[in-house]
Amino acid sequence: MADLDPTDREILKLLQRDASLTNKEISYKIHKSIATVHERIRRLKDQGYIKRIVAILDEKKINNSLIAFSHVLLNDHAASTLNAFEQEVAKFPEVMECFQMTGTFDFILRIASSDMDAYHKFYRNKLATLPNITTVQSFFVLSETKSDTAYPL
Repeated sequence: MADLDPTDREILKLLQRDASLTNKEISYKIHKSIATVHERIRRLKDQGYIKRIVAILDEKKINNSLIAFSHVLLNDHAASTLNAFEQEVAKFPEVMECFQMTGTFDFILRIASSDMDAYHKFYRNKLATLPNITTVQSFFVLSETKSDTAYPL
């Protein structure tokens, strides 16, 4: 973050909130030229500060409103086993996020499905078929108080 000056930070804050902003709109908001904004965004992408630009969809409108957080414990912690699990679970479109964790469980998965039947089918036909799983404990979201993709800068 030491490489980022206040202008870079402002650009990143704006893009995190609305990546559809044009360079002209950003330049107006931060009082810099369009050319300056264009060059800085290009540099921020080249340096890896901006990994990708995406649209965040409404899960209810696309019928993926059942969200589960599944804690997974493996029975083997060899690097090859952990890597194999990560590679396989990353192939499942239902898995939105996969984090290797410290603590009681090895991984936490955020899984999106249309309903409990779809989650059950995913669990039975995909997740439970992976080798070396000892336990899967799933928690289902009842309501969402906060969901933010913007990091504080």
